[in-house]
Amino acid sequence: MNHTTSHSSSQTPLGRLAPSPTGALHLGNARSFLLAWLSLRSRGGNVLLRIEDLDGPRCKPGAVEQCIEDLDWLGLHCDGDAQLQSLRKERFDLALAHLEAKGLVYPCVCTRSEIERAQSAPQDPLDHGSLYPGTCRDRFATAKEAKEATGLDPAWRFRLPKQSLIRFEDRIHGQVAVDVALDCGDFVVARKNTEAAYQLAVVVDDGDFGINEVLRGDDLLRSTARQILLFRALGFSEPVWIHVPLVCGEDGRRLAKRHGDTRIASYRRRGIKAEEMIAFLAFSCGLRENMEPVSAQELVQDFDLARISKEPFTIERDPWS
Repeated sequence: MNHTTSHSSSQTPLGRLAPSPTGALHLGNARSFLLAWLSLRSRGGNVLLRIEDLDGPRCKPGAVEQCIEDLDWLGLHCDGDAQLQSLRKERFDLALAHLEAKGLVYPCVCTRSEIERAQSAPQDPLDHGSLYPGTCRDRFATAKEAKEATGLDPAWRFRLPKQSLIRFEDRIHGQVAVDVALDCGDFVVARKNTEAAYQLAVVVDDGDFGINEVLRGDDLLRSTARQILLFRALGFSEPVWIHVPLVCGEDGRRLAKRHGDTRIASYRRRGIKAEEMIAFLAFSCGLRENMEPVSAQELVQDFDLARISKEPFTIERDPWS
């Protein structure tokens, strides 16, 4: 399972755009994707398109096609065909089996409400749910035993090492340190139907495809520590990490439906041109001082990561109202 390779500075940059078809592409997604695309293209890198469609029930019909169409319209063309995570179940199963053989995962039958009740003291709610107290850590030897004892199909959790403080360098945030034991505890890597959870799927995909640069929104900054543990456990090299500030609504929260319709498709229907939208996105993150229409390709030549604003960008009104 060891795929370790060295990521030297001479290596061709390889990254990915990874939309999820649980909703339409909006201004916030588009901004992160533009920055990821520019960072790679400005250094002669390649861009893969991964569709993170593992959350089947929440995936909307036609969303994959709409997303690809929106990215093409923005000029964010990718290399090769789109990769659908839902077609890689066998690969994720192999990775899970590898972790199980190494004793790095264990079956867990805890429900969300049980985990919440087990919290030893009141605390601020975590952005990804409750801190797992380790209830099932040494409870069952196998998934079969867990099922026979409880009648429940278990999920699988990653068994944190004694030293779970992870430090990494982020190109925007600098040195980051996250103690995963305090952040979330042993985390889920596969759901009750053994389908890979986000953390495992994203690491296996990045490792298998040789992704050496990950640029995404900084709401995933703390999640990176969990992924680093999995990269190491599976023998993959870690990519370069770049977590960019989010686009927020007036309430300071990440852009979402509650802030109105900011879908790319809606602006397209209103007649907004791609160059106008790219100009707004570039202006919003400090790459341009004005909103003169510009194409994504025109931004490649003088792209500089150092110019990206380190503060979230707040949309207070419709940019084209």
